[in-house]
Amino acid sequence: MPSQTEVDMVTATTSVDRVSTDHVSVESDKPSRRWRLPLPVTLGYLAGLVVVAVALSALSESAQTGVILHTSTNLHNLLHGHISTLFASAFVIGDAAVALTILPLLACLLALAELRFGSGQLVRIFLAGHIGATLLVAVGLWIAVTAEWMPQSIGWAEDVGISYGAMAVLGALVAVLPRPWRIAWIVGWFVVAVEGAVVGQTFTNVGHLLSLLIGVAAGYTLLRTRQVARRGFTKVEWLLLLGATVLAAGLLLG
Repeated sequence: MPSQTEVDMVTATTSVDRVSTDHVSVESDKPSRRWRLPLPVTLGYLAGLVVVAVALSALSESAQTGVILHTSTNLHNLLHGHISTLFASAFVIGDAAVALTILPLLACLLALAELRFGSGQLVRIFLAGHIGATLLVAVGLWIAVTAEWMPQSIGWAEDVGISYGAMAVLGALVAVLPRPWRIAWIVGWFVVAVEGAVVGQTFTNVGHLLSLLIGVAAGYTLLRTRQVARRGFTKVEWLLLLGATVLAAGLLLG
């Protein structure tokens, strides 16, 4: 028969083991917290634009022109099967001086959209506007050149930048605006885009109008399918919307 001292030792050891086991169990129940990059699409895209802009700044003027023409989504490139220009053109905005002007405002637009739509939806809307408007404009130009309404030299025009994708994202913001603002948002930007097309009289201006309409269609699709959270804007989001508005006005009227 064990002595009282031996019983006390066994009890103490068992208690310590139980506490240790319980501690491990509690620790294992805690969810692992992995750090995730905030706004990955916005930051990644901006980083890519900065890299390209800095690289262009290091080239001579003639070399810059060559790069821009090589990545342009003009008729010559598209008709010769250079489909990669549909993506490459979205990363060329000019040299570092141009980037310093555009990127802060573009960051406002993309950040707001990624916060409200999510990363995947932002990419889809941007590409729909960028590629969709580019192809629609290309078809129009091909018809105009074939019918001899426009000179064939238009087929070698420089056509790069973020404006088509940005205008689509701007139009899609109708999905997250307060209900009373939606019609005014659409009509207001539509009028500005039409004015830009009439005054500017370039295919780029027409592309802005088309991409805006693509974005509005995408925004209403998100509304109908309830893929966006219906909540008010935070103070930070209102500031981001202001920056996005300045960018859009500059693209449409600049």
